[in-house]
Amino acid sequence: MIHPIEDKSYEILSAQFDFSGYSRPEEAVVKRVIHATADFELAGSLYFAANAISAGAKAIRLQQPVVCDVEMVRAGITTYPTSCFLGKVSPSESGLPTRSYSAMIMAAESFPKDAVFVVGCAPTALEAIIELSGEDWFEPALVIGLPVGFVGASETKERLRSSSLPFITNRGNKGGSPAASAAFNAIVRLAKEIDDDAK
Repeated sequence: MIHPIEDKSYEILSAQFDFSGYSRPEEAVVKRVIHATADFELAGSLYFAANAISAGAKAIRLQQPVVCDVEMVRAGITTYPTSCFLGKVSPSESGLPTRSYSAMIMAAESFPKDAVFVVGCAPTALEAIIELSGEDWFEPALVIGLPVGFVGASETKERLRSSSLPFITNRGNKGGSPAASAAFNAIVRLAKEIDDDAK
């Protein structure tokens, strides 16, 4: 059940944003991102790979692992168990590779098949996933790539859009933990709707 405040928010944002170019599942994700960020520009820059949402919903229904790049993304996901490997990695002396990069490599090695990866902060975490996309052993169910920042965020998301990975991402420097967790939460809700319809 949608909370009355959320329902009213959706009513307001629906009057201010044109959703006609999105499928119903894509619209659900875009609405949740707008609701979480109040940023119409960010939501309007979202891109969806074909079948990305259905693949993510299937992974959730099958209770596959979900990995977040930072604890802030985890904090925004309260309806599904998640993990974050950042605390398991020590910084290198030179600072490269970054902890986020190394943590995501570790996560991919731990969950090489059918996991969902949610990146809302670190472009280098997303870079690690993209670099692994050519490896036969690495087959994620979905990559939500919405890192924020002025260094590397836009370029890394452009690489994700050009990759063969199943993705949800956006164009430009905007993004962030609220947007990434909101996109994932929307898919959790869609997966539950599918389960309810099947009963």
